[in-house]
Amino acid sequence: MIFEKAGIDDLTSLVELRMSYLTEDCENLSEFQKKQILEKLPNYYRNHLDKDFFAYVCREEKIVGCCFLCVAERPSNPAFINGKIGTVMNVYTKPECRRRGIASKLIKLLLSDAEKMNLDFVELKATDAGYNLYKSLGFEDVISKYHDMKFLLTAHNAN
Repeated sequence: MIFEKAGIDDLTSLVELRMSYLTEDCENLSEFQKKQILEKLPNYYRNHLDKDFFAYVCREEKIVGCCFLCVAERPSNPAFINGKIGTVMNVYTKPECRRRGIASKLIKLLLSDAEKMNLDFVELKATDAGYNLYKSLGFEDVISKYHDMKFLLTAHNAN
């Protein structure tokens, strides 16, 4: 197995892995949503890969697992002095390759790069299935006086 950063030549595989992840994670993903996402992903990857978006992959004969790191720069404050934070997304291993330590190795590679990028911290939202893995790698539960909230600006739930 080879663990490394993905390149632009991996665009098709990154799209496929993202769609596999979303199909498993979002139980009610409509065909309309799938179509819209499929149209947008290639351009996103072309515009952001190795700039503020990094994809880590595990290759056997082909890519069997991945995880993504999105880097954002914000005004410095006591919680992030350097002003740079990372968000882990799309930790995914193909079902037939699970329980072999692939996700763990990918996250370790991602965290090593995050440290080299001088990020203040790396955050993620863990599913129940991934929670123990992330805890074992050193991620901590966040307790905050703030509430996670959002305001939807697009009608992305259309059928």
